[in-house]
Amino acid sequence: MRRFLRENSLGLVFGALFLIVLVGQAFAGHADYNQQQVAAGMEPISLGRYLTSASFGVDVAENWQSEYLQFFLYIWLTVWLVQKGSPESKELGKEGPESDRDQKAGAFATDASPRWAHLGGLRGSLFANSLGLVMGTLFVLSWLTQSIAGTAAFNEERLRDLQEPVTWAQYLTEPDFWNRTLQNWQSELLAVASMVILSIYLRQRGSPESKPVGSSDEATGVEG
Repeated sequence: MRRFLRENSLGLVFGALFLIVLVGQAFAGHADYNQQQVAAGMEPISLGRYLTSASFGVDVAENWQSEYLQFFLYIWLTVWLVQKGSPESKELGKEGPESDRDQKAGAFATDASPRWAHLGGLRGSLFANSLGLVMGTLFVLSWLTQSIAGTAAFNEERLRDLQEPVTWAQYLTEPDFWNRTLQNWQSELLAVASMVILSIYLRQRGSPESKPVGSSDEATGVEG
């Protein structure tokens, strides 16, 4: 067990932190929602009812979809684009999907390679691009979840104001939807850009996200 915890500590800690923060969001969101209910002269709702509400669903999904968009774009763009001096970039001159020899794929796969790395054709291509495809799929699914939950939450507010509800397609043209969406996208893209640029000049000893302390600022694709 001790070995398992040590070898999987990064994933386990982030998973635990995710659950802690999600629970905190649930309680804080519930309190905020009930404050708005009371201010509007309506009855507060239970925590259980809040957790199944469109309001909670859209708040969670709008953050998930922006995170998966960030990783999807980062995975695909770093195949072709480089940043001189950043450990977040591939080495200069290695733009593109690289050869099978470089990627240890197909005939160049080793005994330790995953089984699908030995394959060619469609299955080999799918495995070779599986990380980006899954991240893109998760982005689309979470975006759809946000838009559907957002439509329900938006219509709840409209009904309180004695206004006609809108359809899902109509909600996609509403400023409320794009305000929720774009404010998350811009923050994620800024975070990635900051990491790429700051890692050129700054260091974090022992982190694989940083270059070694003594590496040149121009060293590219080198991790500590």
